[in-house]
Amino acid sequence: MNSLKDELRYFFSGEGMPYGKVSLMVIVVVTSIFMACFSNNYIEKGKIAVIDIDNSKYSHEFIDEMNASSYIHVDKVLNMPVNPQTLFYQTRHLAVVYLPKGFEKNRYSMSANNIGVFYDNTNLSQSSNIKEALNAIVATENAKIGSEQIQALGMSSDQASGVLSNISLNKRELFNPVGSYDDTVVIGFMFFFSSVFFTLAVIGIIPRLRLEKKWEMELLMGSPFATMLRLVPYMLCFVGANVVGLVMLRLIGDLKFEGSFMLFVPSMFILAASLGILAMFLGWNAPNPGMASGRMIFIVPAGFIFSGMTIPVDFYPHWVQVGSHFFPLLWVYKFTKDIIMRGASFWDCASEYGGFLIYLGIFAAIFSLRFFRQRQKMLLVLDAADSKNI
Repeated sequence: MNSLKDELRYFFSGEGMPYGKVSLMVIVVVTSIFMACFSNNYIEKGKIAVIDIDNSKYSHEFIDEMNASSYIHVDKVLNMPVNPQTLFYQTRHLAVVYLPKGFEKNRYSMSANNIGVFYDNTNLSQSSNIKEALNAIVATENAKIGSEQIQALGMSSDQASGVLSNISLNKRELFNPVGSYDDTVVIGFMFFFSSVFFTLAVIGIIPRLRLEKKWEMELLMGSPFATMLRLVPYMLCFVGANVVGLVMLRLIGDLKFEGSFMLFVPSMFILAASLGILAMFLGWNAPNPGMASGRMIFIVPAGFIFSGMTIPVDFYPHWVQVGSHFFPLLWVYKFTKDIIMRGASFWDCASEYGGFLIYLGIFAAIFSLRFFRQRQKMLLVLDAADSKNI
């Protein structure tokens, strides 16, 4: 009882974390944010591309039928043969529908009409609504075709059953056809936990320098680039550890590394640099490294949640999809999907690399600006002290 009384005295003293307020605040904030983020319980107007080789009146009508669905948005229509895999890079589309030559002719001649559908299986649940919608559209279209032919030609029931299956879907799952979790969930958790411990290791660098009485000298004699260079040993460990993880997933697990390993490695270095700079920025004014480590939660977890490795990105409203690019971890998951799973080349993901480098440059510039402003404040304080002594 004495221990409990002592702890209650400390609990209400205000010397430690005000957990009574924090616990309630966290629940209210987290519940409010995620209620807004998950306001869509399905992917509304999932983007698909259509390769329309037939380019006929009926193929246009069929495309309009797909676009009218609440689950489908026809984002692009191509009238030439294209490798469907290239249409999935940068998660531009969730599915690609292939309408073959003779699509209209087969519709009116009651011949077999096969539609090819390619699904992006980098997330195991993102295309489920599109599959349901396409199946419903084909079933409705077959019923309409059968009704028209029966009325026009007075067909028998045996002939009618053939007409009712005029259109069929030939489906193919791309990038992760067997639904392996090594390609999705496992690699997602690998980068998540490695990022957590990397952030914990570097977020307290500046508070540690302050405790060691080195920060003032760093400000006066050093540069922001010199401070950021302190991240290098941690970055090398981070990248090296993740390379070991990828090798284990490839040799022991089911990871299918479709792209170039050397193309993927720079994304891990950019991730480590951006995570490190952002972490040092957030831990800047913490009184000690222990207090700084608690701020890690503002950097890493949200990047994992909004990355699409577990929950499809298209589940979120558009403003969430745009705002989630603030978190460094989301960017490396983009490269994981494009390079590792989809086999993208450099030019296929060049714009993503450019965006990631700009992102890193912005944080480096903000960090440098804060560094020089604090140096200026310190110089003013020193000048005032010298003037007073004089």
